Amino acid sequence: MAGRLLRGGGRAAAAGWARLPRALPGAPGPSPRRGCGEAAGLRAMGFNEEQAQRLLGLQPRLGPQRREQAAAELLLLGLSAEAALGLLERSPALLRMPTERLRERAAELRRLGLDGGRLQRAVSRCPQLFTAPRSRMAAAVRLLRERCLFTAEQLREVLATCPAVLLEEPRRLHHHFQYVYFRMGVQQKEMVKARLFRVPFGELRNRHVFLERRGLYQTPHKGQTQTGNPKLKDILQLPEKDFLASLARSTPEEYEVFKKLLAREEEEEEKEEEEEEDEDALCTEEDEDLDSEGSRTARD
Repeated sequence: MAGRLLRGGGRAAAAGWARLPRALPGAPGPSPRRGCGEAAGLRAMGFNEEQAQRLLGLQPRLGPQRREQAAAELLLLGLSAEAALGLLERSPALLRMPTERLRERAAELRRLGLDGGRLQRAVSRCPQLFTAPRSRMAAAVRLLRERCLFTAEQLREVLATCPAVLLEEPRRLHHHFQYVYFRMGVQQKEMVKARLFRVPFGELRNRHVFLERRGLYQTPHKGQTQTGNPKLKDILQLPEKDFLASLARSTPEEYEVFKKLLAREEEEEEKEEEEEEDEDALCTEEDEDLDSEGSRTARD
């Protein structure tokens, strides 16, 4: 009797268990223990809870060791936890860079004179300094030193205030410098004070030509400077409203019309240059054909 009751109870229990819903499979991703451990490690480095969670949300598939190493390298530069996190958020590619490359690039930037606070401000303003090709940066430095003739101290100041200059294509960078040096008659010292390379070339040209055509800026001749010209710093750094009111003595409507006309002039000049290049290329081909025909006649 007791045996039948036990067997019956066993079958009933088995039937009851069979009716219970099965547990759903867990969602893929890092285990809570791993996430908590990584967050604790980030907090130990100086990140608060909210910052740690933001950092964990970057590149979720990335291993915790790589994430912590990248953050540690940025902290070693002297960046605050918030500044380092902001840098990684704007340029998550830094998380995928080997730690050795981050360390080597930081050392290269220090050799260029970007040390201490200068380095912190430069990389915060321009995180691409870590990922840009080394050859591009070396070409920009070589151009500024050898062809633009900035002194070592002037170069350090340029890189500190305009770090994106290291990412510029050398030909465009040289054209920017030559325009200001030859066309406007401005020396390197004043360029550095005015933070020349922080202003796009198109905006610089618009303001300079506008002043020039209104008789408010005179192009120097044979290296002579015009003392009556506005300072480059004022031309570049004044907000457009103040530039028009105090320097150009014009209205925004007049300036807008001028910029459209100047853009049209530039397009026409570019077309003329392209046509001249095509004509030169055609003449060269014709000369080569004549030379080859003449040589065949002489052989005959």
